[in-house]
This record gives sequence, structure tokens and C-alpha cells, in this order.
Amino acid sequence: MTEDRIYDVVVLGAGPVGENVADTCRAAGLGAAVVESELVGGECSYWACMPSKALLRPVTARADARRVPGLRAAVQGPLDTAEIFASRDGFTSGWKDDGQVEWLDSAGIDLFRGTARLDGAKRVSVTAADGTVTALTARHAVAVCTGTRAVLPDLPGIDGARPWTSREATSAREVPARLAVVGGGVVGVEMAAAWQALGAQVTVLVRGDGLLPRMEPFAGELVADGLKEAGAEIRTGVSVTELRRDGATVTLTLDDGSTLDVEEVLFATGRAPRTDDLGLASVGLEDGAWIDVDDSLRVPGHDWLYAVGDVNHRALLTHQGKYQARIAGAAIAARAQGVPILETDPWGAHAATADHAAVPQVVFTDPEAASVGLTLAEAERAGHRVRAVDQEMSAAAGAGLYAEGYKGRARMVVDLDREILLGVTFVGPAVGELIHSATVAIAGEVPVARLRHAVPSYPTISEIWLRLIEAYVAGK
Repeated sequence: MTEDRIYDVVVLGAGPVGENVADTCRAAGLGAAVVESELVGGECSYWACMPSKALLRPVTARADARRVPGLRAAVQGPLDTAEIFASRDGFTSGWKDDGQVEWLDSAGIDLFRGTARLDGAKRVSVTAADGTVTALTARHAVAVCTGTRAVLPDLPGIDGARPWTSREATSAREVPARLAVVGGGVVGVEMAAAWQALGAQVTVLVRGDGLLPRMEPFAGELVADGLKEAGAEIRTGVSVTELRRDGATVTLTLDDGSTLDVEEVLFATGRAPRTDDLGLASVGLEDGAWIDVDDSLRVPGHDWLYAVGDVNHRALLTHQGKYQARIAGAAIAARAQGVPILETDPWGAHAATADHAAVPQVVFTDPEAASVGLTLAEAERAGHRVRAVDQEMSAAAGAGLYAEGYKGRARMVVDLDREILLGVTFVGPAVGELIHSATVAIAGEVPVARLRHAVPSYPTISEIWLRLIEAYVAGK
């Protein structure tokens, strides 16, 4: 054990969440260190957001171009997979973190590479690859930002089948002839869209009755239509019961008695917190569990411990994790400096309120699906008196100009007592760029009466807002 190193704040995990916690604390005048066992930049930079979107962008761009008169003939050929993989590799910096480390150095944040374990209150031990152990002590706070890992089901033959998780799906260098995707959530549908377009024959296997179960039902239906149109097969109401690899072929046995032969199988069936070997038990918490926090991201009963990002299970999205990181960093700095944290702070600088009411998400398939806030079913279960207003996206003049035969749907869920929006969902090409306007409306609790005076530009797809509000007013 080396001599203790003392910092104001010690951050476990150097992904985008940990980086933002450390940076916010450092900007407030606190000394910060981060500990990372893999690559600085985390899951999003190397195996999730960045590589997946690099794979998907050519898919949606080609699909859009094929719907534009005068372009169809120019984009009928196959995608250039070598160029797409090269672009993806560029966005991941070739799975090297030199640039991220350089940024930490420039920000004055010390990096310790190795496996971190809590060793009592405000203490962290870091074991490097060579076995060297460094003890870190935090004057004010330790922030756990270790994220999540993919979960594989306990099935006969799964180890020998060598299945893909999201990491292999975003970093593979060869296109399998046949790919099974198990799971109909965001990772499953995005990777199905990407690999189908890259040349694989994709079969999506879903235990439930549709895709994207956490969104409005029509979102999953329209995304399923898009995948089928691209050539993928979707089977619902089925589960995998056994796997067997024989050379290059993996045979999946399904619970309906049928089998499916593929070259690769991706399991996109959930995430678990990376807290298994974190030493949580040393401070009275449960190893391997999600970590509960308050709105300042502090762990109740531990005035020095924070859990930020996916690890607290509030909203498993990079942008929400970075938002939480800014809140947590500000709260840590305020408490370190003896500044009272007000629950009624009008700027919300120390409370992650967006995690409850205004969480946006975009699914980058063809068509895209984007949502924020509550679905109709969620709003009703929560006891709100609500009304759903639906419109076809083709009602916006800009939709037809964007793409011939533009297909999509929009819904806003209105709280009838307060006449504010509780949720908005858009499905259609390029709708991901529309969702922030809905996020602002929900987070700001903007009355529908005021939204009538937010005039969308003509002719754009955003004119769908006008059609939604007109339909709401007409139905009153």
C-alpha cells in the first residue's frame, strides 16, 4: 500500500458521467481524481452511443435519400461497409483513450488506472494492473459513476455459443450472414437496423408482443414496419431456451419448439449495475445492487457518498447521466463550501428534477422514434386526468418535402386539469431533432394556451406542433 493521496473529491469511473462530476467540482475550486479500470471515456464513447450512431447514420441517410425524387437511382447500391467501419473506428478513436486522458490532464484532474473499491467512509483503494495498491481519501465526497454492464440470461449452451452483447454489436469487423437479435428494446432494434442494412439477414426475437415496450405502442409498431420493410424478420411471443455452437453456426432452440440457425446472436436483454466488486458492503450497502439516491444524487444516510448516472437506475441514458453529473458536482461543491442547498431553488442547480418528468430519448432506427415524459398509459396509471392527441406526421407540410411518402405519427399527452403537456412521442424520419422542443415544453410546464403562440416555421416537419395543438383545441 502506498501513502494516502488526499483529494477533495474522488470519482469512481471516467466515463462521460464521471468526467462531468470531476470537471464540475474542479471548476468550483475543488481538487478531483478519477479512477478508471478500462478506457477513459466509458461505455458511450467506445461501445454504445458513438459507435452505434456511426453505424446507423448511413442507414437512415440512405433510407431518406431513397424517398427523395431525383436521388433514388443514385443510392440503390449496397452500403460501403469498409468505409462505415472506418468511420465508426474514427469516432471511437480506435478504442484508444489518449485524447480523453489529455483532456483530463488539461482540466487538472488526476487519473488513477485500476480497479477501485470502497474501503470505509471516504476511502478508496485502487489496485493497478501490476498489483500496486494506492489509497485515496476524499475530504468531501466520493462519487460512484461506474455505469452498467450487459446481462446475459442463464441458458444452456450460452457460454459455448459466444454471444454478442452491445459491445460486440458495435465493434464487430465482419458482417455475419445471419444474425439473431434477442430483445426488442432500444439496443435490439437499433442494432437490428444497422446490421440488416450492412448486409446481414436479421431475425429479431421478442418475448413480448411488440418492440419498444417503454414507448407508446404505435412507436414499436412503426419501427417494426420499418425493419420488416428493410428485410428483417420479427418474431414476437418467443423465447430462447437453449443455444449450441457448431463451428461457424449457432443453433437457437425456441420455446415454441422451432430452431434458428445463425452465424451470430446478440442478446440485448437488459443491464445490471457495475457494483459487484465495489466494496459497497464496507459502508453498509449491498454489493451488486443499484444505489438509491436523493435528487442531489447523494446516497441517503451517507453525507459523503454520491451515485451518479446509470448506477442509480433513475434514467439509463448518457445525456441524463451527464445532467445528473452537473447537478451532483454543483451539490458537492456547495456542501463543501458550506452553501445551503435549497429544495426550492428556482434554478434547480442542486436537484435532478428532470429524471422524474422530462426524460427524452431517441431511437435511431428508420423511422426514428423519439419521446419525452409520460406515455398515455403511464399518465393514467399515475392518476392524471389526461387526453391523448394524435396526428399523422404527414399533416405537417414539411414532411412531404423532406421525403416522399413520409410516414409517421405524433402524440401529445395533455394534463386536462393543468393544461400542460405530460408526454410527447414522435415517430418518423428525422424526428430526433424535434424532441428537444417537447422537452422544453414539458420541463417548463408551458401551458397549451402559450404553445399556441410558439409558431413553427413553414414548411418544416416541426409544423406538426401546430396540427397537434389545433386538434387539442378543436376537441375541447
